[in-house]
Amino acid sequence: MDSAPQRGPDPAPPVTPAAPSTAPPVAAPPADDAGDRFAHRPPGYPSALVWLRAGIVRDWRGVLGAFIATWFYVPLALVAAVWGGLALGLYGLVAGGTRSDEAVPALLRDAPLVGPLLEAFAAQSGGVIGGFAGFALGALVGFLAILVLPWRNAVDEPANLFTGLVGMVVAAALVGVLYTVGRVLLEPWLLGVSGARRLSRREAERLRPLLSDCAARLGLPGEPRLLIEDDPVLTNARAYARHVVVSTAVLDCTDEEIAALLSHELVHWRTGDEVTSAFIRGVGLPLVLVHALPAWLMRRFPHPATDFVVFLFFWPVLLTMRYLVVPCHRRDARAAEYRADAGAVLAGHREGLRSMLERRRSFETGRSGWDEAVCATHPPSELRLDRLDRPVPDPMTDRAATARGLDELFGGTTTTAVGTRRALLLVGALVLVSCLGGGLTAAQWAFFRPQAAVSDYFGALADHDGREALERLTPDVRAELGDSGQLARMVAAKDYRPPTDVSVTGVERDGDEAVATVAYTLAGEKLTAEVPLRRDDQATLGLFHGWHIDAAPATLPGGPAPLTLNGVPVPAGEDGLAVAVPLLPGAYTVAGESNPLSETPARVLYVVPGQQSVSGAELTPTLRPEAHAAAERSVRSYLDGCAAQAVAVPQGCPFRYYTGGSTVKKIAWKITRYPTIELTLTGPTTARVSTSYEAQGSAQATGSTVGYFGTTPFTENETFGVSGVLSVVDGTLTFQPGDD
Repeated sequence: MDSAPQRGPDPAPPVTPAAPSTAPPVAAPPADDAGDRFAHRPPGYPSALVWLRAGIVRDWRGVLGAFIATWFYVPLALVAAVWGGLALGLYGLVAGGTRSDEAVPALLRDAPLVGPLLEAFAAQSGGVIGGFAGFALGALVGFLAILVLPWRNAVDEPANLFTGLVGMVVAAALVGVLYTVGRVLLEPWLLGVSGARRLSRREAERLRPLLSDCAARLGLPGEPRLLIEDDPVLTNARAYARHVVVSTAVLDCTDEEIAALLSHELVHWRTGDEVTSAFIRGVGLPLVLVHALPAWLMRRFPHPATDFVVFLFFWPVLLTMRYLVVPCHRRDARAAEYRADAGAVLAGHREGLRSMLERRRSFETGRSGWDEAVCATHPPSELRLDRLDRPVPDPMTDRAATARGLDELFGGTTTTAVGTRRALLLVGALVLVSCLGGGLTAAQWAFFRPQAAVSDYFGALADHDGREALERLTPDVRAELGDSGQLARMVAAKDYRPPTDVSVTGVERDGDEAVATVAYTLAGEKLTAEVPLRRDDQATLGLFHGWHIDAAPATLPGGPAPLTLNGVPVPAGEDGLAVAVPLLPGAYTVAGESNPLSETPARVLYVVPGQQSVSGAELTPTLRPEAHAAAERSVRSYLDGCAAQAVAVPQGCPFRYYTGGSTVKKIAWKITRYPTIELTLTGPTTARVSTSYEAQGSAQATGSTVGYFGTTPFTENETFGVSGVLSVVDGTLTFQPGDD
């Protein structure tokens, strides 16, 4: 599952050992450098980073195939295609067989000879044609549905397509790089777990001189670490990133054949083919993990029945691998095999390589199901034998030409992967995407986070900008508020005091909703509140989704009119009461009406974020101190008017003279004591006037009456009280008498 595409010869039948090579033995390689995490890596690269990068960016077709197959859910798309095809195919089969007559237009159906022929054809083949058409349509719709479904948000916002693709590419590349680096770093441990071991003394005396000789002939100043696995039957050799592993059956081959195999693997090692394969596996890692199970089952239980059952359950993965991943990787894999064969020939081991190819169809086998699937792309043995017949310089006689061939073989692959325009463009594109993604991320972080929406909202309140603060609310909330001009004037007034020292201490997000915890100071008290937010459906510039506060302003219920908030009058409804008023967070000064009769002390209302209703605006008017004196003057003026009436019963006055049946000839009134009045407010502009029994006034009536006994003078004192209503009329206190 986590092994690279295999680079090494397939098992070969045992052959009679030949005499040792006459090439001078080369000293064994030095011990591992404990300080180098990438010990035994190929020479010719400036650094381990360049080596890894060269292998990663080389086979873009294979990377693209693994990326599309894995990250676009191609196996799931195949499943959806089959089920969609079966569903619509069945419908088309039934509909085509039962409604075939409707498929022929009436004009053609009525035509002589042609009509009956078409009807017969439709009746006999309508179901079949409908079934095939339905299956084709259902398969297409099902396949495309899985591919398109993750991008459904791009319909309204095309930028989502770009950002989604970039995010997918970055994620795949990151997984691929991490897998590759981890695979290379852990290679010694992984090989040890798989059964590879160090060479014994006798094995080293046989193989290491051949490996060193092959490395010297290929112009390699270093060589990989050579390991061996116990398999006396299958002759095999495999190249990894930092190791070459051979089986013990190799010891039964001739030195020429062993040298050919080792030269072949050294080329794979030098050109970094394992790094390329590891990166492709990393990009398609989810698919690799799923594919591991059917591959292991078919390898562990090789039987047609097993293959059938495995294919029945895992056919989407197997088909994706066979018809998408393998074709994309085939070109680089075949080129790598031709290149490794050419290296063995330049090292002078043409005949040994020919001997192996003539005895076997393929040169390399896989170590896992993935390797067997991806690396089953080797050129046919006959084509490889054809290339062996091409003339090449003799490494023993034409050393200069051989050196040029080796330089072209290794230098070409290195520069192609590292220094060509394609690689530079790829690196530049990655840098550009990284910078663009970093810039967009910085912009999103700075201006389009939930914290930014909260900061802008309270910043607008601090600037006394009510309209801007309302713009930070969601459109639904603003629509419910209606005309916001009055609220904006209240916030803009100098008496408005916004929350201060505002800071967002935390944000809890759940999809497109979030709750921000806000700390602030209001009226000198440090408080906290939770502010709900909602993510915008529409994107700014097609890229950024901002946030708005999803909380309606607090409501001040209606009450007695008139009222003012921060000096802004509150309108009255049809019932004469003040209407309900929305209020944003902050402190407001609420006041009632002041007139010559009464005054209403102002109060401060505090509205905190998240509050739904505000209380405390029930204002009670109080009587002005000077209103009593003004009321007494108005009452005395009224009484003086009554006293001026020379009649026994002054009209609308609180006192009268009872004649007892006599005729009043002459009468005059005099107020001897004015009553002491009491005022009781019945409203901001009205008060009830009354007189207690102890505080009544007195009026004296003087005059004469005419009766049976002639003219009789009289003097009479009357006590009285005053009652009525004192109201404000045109800014002046006016007394209106009435019954107490």
